[in-house]
Amino acid sequence: MVKKNSKNKAGSNTIAQNKKARHEFHIQDEIEAGIELQGWEVKSLRSGKANIAESYVFLRDGQAYISGMSIIPLNQASTHIVAEPTRVRKLLMHRRELDKLIGLVNRDGMTLVATTMYWSRSWAKIKVGVAKGKKLHDKRADLKEKDWARDKARIMKSNLR
Repeated sequence: MVKKNSKNKAGSNTIAQNKKARHEFHIQDEIEAGIELQGWEVKSLRSGKANIAESYVFLRDGQAYISGMSIIPLNQASTHIVAEPTRVRKLLMHRRELDKLIGLVNRDGMTLVATTMYWSRSWAKIKVGVAKGKKLHDKRADLKEKDWARDKARIMKSNLR
């Protein structure tokens, strides 16, 4: 039996990343969630016009929402639609995932942070990280480790030549 070749897409499935989240928080668990989007938002995401750096996730009435996520409308968007780039969007999750998040946030003092937005087949998905804030000394230690890893790689590369 002959296997079909998978389609190689040009580029990555990643739409946007929140690099600041890994610097500011200890991310202990990540959960995948769908996003409730309008048509113009999907078209803008396809062209890569999204930013989740300033976004945060909150829970209200047993549902998860993301606020502060910016999707810039395209110039070719329809004129009869009023595009609101930073509206609050609902996250689509299973009930048991929502219950787990509600328990962690209320009981353990955790917060929810959007880490990555990407395509899963034709669906826009977002990874929500269950996180705890870092102290200043933790951030300094992380920067020190990153610098040492970079220097170590540079030394190893120069020794191989």
